[in-house]
Amino acid sequence: MRIAAVMTLLAGVLALTTPAKALEVQDIAAGGYVLLLRHALAPGTGDPARFRLEDCSTQRNLDEAGRRQARDWGARLRSAGVEGLRVLSSQWCRCLETAELMDVARVEPFWPLNSFFTQRENEEKNIAALRRMFADLPRDAPLVVMVTHQVTITAVTGRWADSGAGWILKLNGTQNPEIVGEVAAP
Repeated sequence: MRIAAVMTLLAGVLALTTPAKALEVQDIAAGGYVLLLRHALAPGTGDPARFRLEDCSTQRNLDEAGRRQARDWGARLRSAGVEGLRVLSSQWCRCLETAELMDVARVEPFWPLNSFFTQRENEEKNIAALRRMFADLPRDAPLVVMVTHQVTITAVTGRWADSGAGWILKLNGTQNPEIVGEVAAP
């Protein structure tokens, strides 16, 4: 009995950690997808104790490699011919800077994408609002790029994303879009 329970648990973990097939940006250019993207490289983990949302100098921010990574994302989207896309971002400076440096659309700050790494009490509220948005987006909507944090990506997908990498979600009219692949960092 214990062996069966362990095997079931391992199968569940493997299902969550085995990546879906790698997709290219060109695969999602036609619309109906969300690119759930982790912010570009920002050295460290979490935020300093003196963190204030309205003051970037108190936050962990992109380094030069992260800025280059964000600009490369923009070039990647433009070369794929992605047009009319929408860019939503966490209100954290590293996410906003990633989205702005991509330079592909006006960036819309969107609080449900905010980190709850040190404020776990916000997880349920943030993820519920994000899932409502998934359900409300038309199935043929132009690509929506959402720049966020690892905790948000894991809460939505059950998967990990490196800095500047992400997961592709296929809109299906529900709060749980289908995870169809991952996209590596540029």
